[in-house]
Amino acid sequence: MKFERLSAPTLKSLFVSQLQDKILSGEIPIGTALPSERELAAQMQVSRAVVNSGLAELAEEGFLEIQPRRRTFVSDYRRNGNISTLIALMEYHGGRLGRQEIRSILEIRRALEHMAAEQAILCATEEELKVLGRKLVELAMTETPQAAAEAAFAFQHELAFISKNSILPIFYSSFKPVVITLWERYCKLYGIERLSRNTEILYNYICDRDADGAFLWIDQYLEMAIGGKEQIYYE
Repeated sequence: MKFERLSAPTLKSLFVSQLQDKILSGEIPIGTALPSERELAAQMQVSRAVVNSGLAELAEEGFLEIQPRRRTFVSDYRRNGNISTLIALMEYHGGRLGRQEIRSILEIRRALEHMAAEQAILCATEEELKVLGRKLVELAMTETPQAAAEAAFAFQHELAFISKNSILPIFYSSFKPVVITLWERYCKLYGIERLSRNTEILYNYICDRDADGAFLWIDQYLEMAIGGKEQIYYE
């Protein structure tokens, strides 16, 4: 029996977490000017170094705008955010996303899958399709939602890779934490077998070099998740 080493969160992590919570809850509204670093350090009883690095991290995540030699303002993270912002939103809601966020993610996924499928059908070799098929087998053999979500991501990432578009796999990787969460949710609601079957149908269209069939199937199964009988929204 083996246990992981336990560690307490750092002061910087606690600082970042507290400010994120206040921003996301609306306690500190968008556009608000924060106190100076000296004032924040005094109020929260941490060093200036902790405050400085914590503010820099929040700025990178799209939550703050730091104006040199002026003030630090709460940024409109909906406009200026990035994948780190989305992950922070999910963590704030306990791993849950609202309907609009999920719909938006699935719409982006539909566009990316269209591109990946089209290019793979045009460019992938038979050997590359066999490798993709092994990813499908690995998905079918999983036994937990977490394992299935990881395997489904591996299939989609491989599909992006064999599309020969050098940037597409990077896009997929940037969305991995969010997509994994949604696939886990899907498996818990509808089962691993359903996810595996959906993926197999797409794979068969790709192997048949049938772009129209692949596009129609991508639209169909994602539309079921967005607004049909297989919705993955949290109540």
